[in-house]
Amino acid sequence: MAVTDCNALPRASRFTTVSIAVLAIVLTVPLGGCSFDLGSWGSDKEKPQAVEQKPTGTISGQSVNDAQGNAARGQALAKSGKTEEALAEFERALALDPYNVPALYGRGLIYQADKQHEQAIADFTAANGLTPQRVEPLLARATSYLAIDKAKEAASDLDEAVQADPNSAPAWSARGVTYERLGDKAKAFTSYGRALALRPKDETARSGLARTGG
Repeated sequence: MAVTDCNALPRASRFTTVSIAVLAIVLTVPLGGCSFDLGSWGSDKEKPQAVEQKPTGTISGQSVNDAQGNAARGQALAKSGKTEEALAEFERALALDPYNVPALYGRGLIYQADKQHEQAIADFTAANGLTPQRVEPLLARATSYLAIDKAKEAASDLDEAVQADPNSAPAWSARGVTYERLGDKAKAFTSYGRALALRPKDETARSGLARTGG
């Protein structure tokens, strides 16, 4: 996964890293890191429903193509640590095409890093609605829910995430953190165990397993 070192961000930037432990699980990077990997969402094949839902005659093919270019530039800028410029590109993409999933997800990650969790949740919700059964927006939204003490909502997202992809170690690990916070040691223990089986070097899952299995 592509990672941006947040220590390299300009001091003038208003964006900060998210300090909660579960973000490291969701984004699969060490604490203090930022990730802006949008995966394969740059492909039209990833958003057939988004295309179908667009009102006829309101979004031209050229606008969609231009929006894809803006989203791609936003991703590249974010990976380089230029988050303010990246945000501007994501905003331009969404002005042209409100259904652009990479721009929604990328903007959501930037909002999340700035601890603007309500805005992040809104973007992740939109991305999830356009690409159901994708783990990434569910994991990201669960992270923001946890950051604002909505563990039950996070648990619901993570239950859905592990159903969508039972082989997602980050989803299982984050689910363990969430259920441990909710006081359900049995579900936390099971989740940590699944995460560790899929990713043996997952230290969060390993320590969580020790805590909840005692």
